[in-house]
Amino acid sequence: FPISETAYDEAWHPTLDVFLPVQMDHMMVNEAYRVWHGRAHMDDALQAPVNHEHHDLYAQGPTTDTAFAPLQHIPGLNVGGWFDAGDFDIRTQSQYQTVRSLVSTWERFAPARDETKIDWATRRADIHVPDGAPDVLEQVKQGTLQLLAQFDAVGFAIHGIIAPDLDQYTFLGDAHSKTDGLVYDASLGPDEEKDGRSGRPDDRWAFTSRSSALQYGSAAGLAAAARALKGYDDALAGKALAQAKATFADETGHEPDLYRHGNTTGGPLEMERFLAAAELLKATGEPQYADAVRDWYDGAEPFFGFIASTAISIRPLMDEAYDARLRASAEKWVAAQKEARADNPFGVQITRGGWAGSGSVVGSAITADTIHRAWPDLVPKQEVLDGFDYILGRHPAHNLSLVSAVGAQSKKVAYGNNRADFTFIAGGVVPGILILKPDYPENREDYPFFWGENEYVIPLGASYIYLANAAAELAKEE
Repeated sequence: FPISETAYDEAWHPTLDVFLPVQMDHMMVNEAYRVWHGRAHMDDALQAPVNHEHHDLYAQGPTTDTAFAPLQHIPGLNVGGWFDAGDFDIRTQSQYQTVRSLVSTWERFAPARDETKIDWATRRADIHVPDGAPDVLEQVKQGTLQLLAQFDAVGFAIHGIIAPDLDQYTFLGDAHSKTDGLVYDASLGPDEEKDGRSGRPDDRWAFTSRSSALQYGSAAGLAAAARALKGYDDALAGKALAQAKATFADETGHEPDLYRHGNTTGGPLEMERFLAAAELLKATGEPQYADAVRDWYDGAEPFFGFIASTAISIRPLMDEAYDARLRASAEKWVAAQKEARADNPFGVQITRGGWAGSGSVVGSAITADTIHRAWPDLVPKQEVLDGFDYILGRHPAHNLSLVSAVGAQSKKVAYGNNRADFTFIAGGVVPGILILKPDYPENREDYPFFWGENEYVIPLGASYIYLANAAAELAKEE
């Protein structure tokens, strides 16, 4: 591993070059002589049954809220998106978070890196084959296609799409083999195939109970995507912005739909609607969104660590009163972080939940970077670098980089969709160091199946790309 001011410059390349392409759903993904997976889930998706609690924190309420009957095929969902994590579901909340992080990377750093050839017409991606387009924008497009597909199919954002039973959910291997790729037809025999349909009920289920938090979250993702895609795919950018504006207008015109279950129905409503207003303000400059930002800021402020980057990015579009509120929130966040970091020598908050804290470390470092750029007197750049260095190996339990294939020694056994082989996906970021009660730090480097320590997730990969670029920039500052 090089020791120089440019040591961080390539730390994000495997995540963009390999991890995100491997996670692409509804595509064949090829790398030289290796096929990572064929065209997966082309039979998406069946309407989930009502009054049903599913695995992996999905559930369907008492109505479908769509025009489709339970277990009826919903056409049009088999496009775009990424596998959420080490499993194969499309979790909408993860999709729009990933899109927004990639857009943030594009708008600040504009990385022109081109190492992936993506052809949506043939549904094929080739890793390490340039195609003349920045890979960040191509990945933004991949996420945008799925977000828009949901609106086109049922009229609103859905919780996600997931395997119909635990036997299929625990499947490991080529995602193309997980289903037969043929739309389920109940009139056919269990092994009968006819006219592109089959009698095998192996199609994934779409969970569709309406949630306003998800609508706002998807609107935020689409508004952000519209800005990045302009000049690359103008038609898609225009459609994304139109849908974001229409969704925002619809949601603000009625009482919110408050259906919630697990972690698949969006974040806190107060946070999601603020972010939607802010992203639309950046996309349009229209005063109605600035008014919404002002009106909703107090409700979103308790989630400052999650909204800070976006909230601070719109300072030039807001008034001095907003700026004063924002700085006061930043000061409170800085004080809370100082206290949270006091129990360890690594310069980060080490969380104590059942899912280890890499996501919290990366998110806090990005917030610190944003505050440092806005108000350098509040946060020194070292706090940003401390978070990045923690991810790259300066942490308890062992000194492996938590980003597979990045660093002199890194996580080579992880909870990706290839975990049955006790191996890794280059560029994936694991949750990291889990604190076993009362105070034992652990990250198993020999056993991949503890998801709370070792599972890759797409939003963390995307936010890591942003942080790595920010750290590389800071490392070169005097």
